[in-house]
Amino acid sequence: MRANLEIKARCPDRAAARAGALALGAAPAGLERQRDTFFHSASGRLKLREIEGERAWLIGYHRSDRSEARRSRYTLVEIGDPAGLREALAATLGIRGEVVKVREILLWRNVRIHLDEVVGLGSCLEFEAVLGERPGEDEAASADSLVRLCEAMAVAEGDRIAVAYADLLGI
Repeated sequence: MRANLEIKARCPDRAAARAGALALGAAPAGLERQRDTFFHSASGRLKLREIEGERAWLIGYHRSDRSEARRSRYTLVEIGDPAGLREALAATLGIRGEVVKVREILLWRNVRIHLDEVVGLGSCLEFEAVLGERPGEDEAASADSLVRLCEAMAVAEGDRIAVAYADLLGI
């Protein structure tokens, strides 16, 4: 199972946040239109992520609901037939709901910076520091990177989000 350290927050000034990340040295890595279909699950969260014009992924993950940096353990499975899988999972597990967003991705060190425009929520951001074997990918270095990003992008404590977008939307 893979792991990352993440922070999620509301983003009242997307342009300023983006400028802060770029000033720190983050590099633009693309724009994605995503639809996440959440399914009922006995443990953790399970979603089918469809990216317009690209691949789809089934993502199972476990993460505590707290606003500070938290560890997320996840499994990714690439999906060739997302419509068929959605139908099968809907029939067996049931659909909780969907989260639709446009995600701008920036990369800095081992961190994926997501500037999200979420339908029903507005502007949010997410940092995902991939934990791994390479230098700088340990939990302590990753936590330091997230602190620097919060400072550079003016992420206030009060803007932090403890739960998934799906939970904020009540699904």
